[in-house]
Amino acid sequence: MFIRRRMKPILLVLVILIVLILSAYKTTLSADVTPTDLHYNAEIKSTSNSKEKLEQAHMKIKQLEARIEELEKKMSVKTYATVKFLNYQSRKKILITGGAGFVGSHLVDYLMKEGHEVIVADNFFTGRKHNVQHWIGHQNFELISHDIVNPLYIEVDEIYHLASPASPIHYMQNPVKTIKVNTLGTINMLGLARRVGAKILIASTSEVYGDPDLHHHPQTETYWGHVNPIGPRACYDEGKRVAETLSYAYAKQEKVDVRVARIFNTYGPRMHFNDGRVVGNFILQALKNESITIYGDGKQTRSFQYVSDLVDGLAALMKSNYTQPVNLGNPQEHSIQEFAEIISGLVGVKTKTEHLNSVEDDPQRRKPDITRAKNLLNWEPKISLKKGLQMTIEYFRNELESENMGRVK
Repeated sequence: MFIRRRMKPILLVLVILIVLILSAYKTTLSADVTPTDLHYNAEIKSTSNSKEKLEQAHMKIKQLEARIEELEKKMSVKTYATVKFLNYQSRKKILITGGAGFVGSHLVDYLMKEGHEVIVADNFFTGRKHNVQHWIGHQNFELISHDIVNPLYIEVDEIYHLASPASPIHYMQNPVKTIKVNTLGTINMLGLARRVGAKILIASTSEVYGDPDLHHHPQTETYWGHVNPIGPRACYDEGKRVAETLSYAYAKQEKVDVRVARIFNTYGPRMHFNDGRVVGNFILQALKNESITIYGDGKQTRSFQYVSDLVDGLAALMKSNYTQPVNLGNPQEHSIQEFAEIISGLVGVKTKTEHLNSVEDDPQRRKPDITRAKNLLNWEPKISLKKGLQMTIEYFRNELESENMGRVK
């Protein structure tokens, strides 16, 4: 619109000048030229040529207007969500590894709106540029295509180390890569934190508890876990356990300021379709009115937290002075069978459930004890399962419709 406001007056003046010149020219002709004049035919021809030129000028103006409209689309001013103003002392420069992923992109939103400078480093193995597209171009945001198994040399105040495949399909697809990210990648981020004096938060997982026995349910942070070190999930489970060990080794030896969050099952918008986890699978199957597939008898339990609750917990942990591991999850426990029925009801369909063979090393029970988070961070989940699932179902429905429209086109 800025270009059009500048160009339109110029074009209008140009047209007026052409019209005035031609009008004056015609007046002169009518006063001085007679039919007997030897130059009459030449003047008539000249007038005809002027009309043609005027028409050509109109055509040029239309072409210029079309070009201006095209430039306006390319140079349209991008609008962003409202961000707080922080002075230099309060504003932090924050690195988020894996920031284009599901959880990472929501953390980006939170920190950007708080007024901080955010740098995202992502290799887009599971992350998507689309998840942070709405911040690209903002003066406080930077997106770097980078694999953290390689060192990264930047100056930052805080690091949220979230980079890692998190769904079984993704980490089993490339177990060696998963181990490298959680070992070499963690070493690189801890090394960066040591060099620049940054505080670092390591995103660990409830998978470090493995398949807990009945005496350790719900799981507290003092439980050492029951993990198969050579099973199909070991690349992720043991990778995160090593990441925790590395973190506390750097804290003890190199005085790195470390935080460790043990994240339980999380869901919400921007989840991957078909990533092998129950929330996405069940919602997608229900929306397509397909049978919901359950691995095993459906009696195994999980606890699901909405992504905004997790982000609040991560931010609270980073701000705290507490350095030991903290569980971040929703203590409400549901069986997988019950969860499938809840989703079917919210989608509004009566779907059948199909039971398949159970998955090897699949934990039978999972529920966090969040006493530590409540007491030390004043944190607990706020979003109910029903409300969170409704927002997630709406996101999946819109994504599915967009996908179908793309196919039609």
